[in-house]
Amino acid sequence: MRLRYRRGPEREEFLPQEEIDQVTITLYPTSNLFARGHRLRLDVSSSNYPRFDVNPNTGEPIGRDRRKTAADNTVFHDATRCSQILLPVIPRESP
Repeated sequence: MRLRYRRGPEREEFLPQEEIDQVTITLYPTSNLFARGHRLRLDVSSSNYPRFDVNPNTGEPIGRDRRKTAADNTVFHDATRCSQILLPVIPRESP
């Protein structure tokens, strides 16, 4: 998902630098059984090359970009700027 399309594929809107915006990412259904002590990790990245197309982080038109730059991604998690991950849990059936 390129965040310039976070409002929909027909509406390109760049994420303003130094501003906070809410982003909801809906994932495809999956399942995993977590044993006691297992942990989750969230990776936030502006690119996942070579799995997906390179994201040059410049805002140039996709496929016609000429420059590349590093991106800083920040997930806030303090008292005034809360972030959350919602994970549905299906309780185990009692034996």
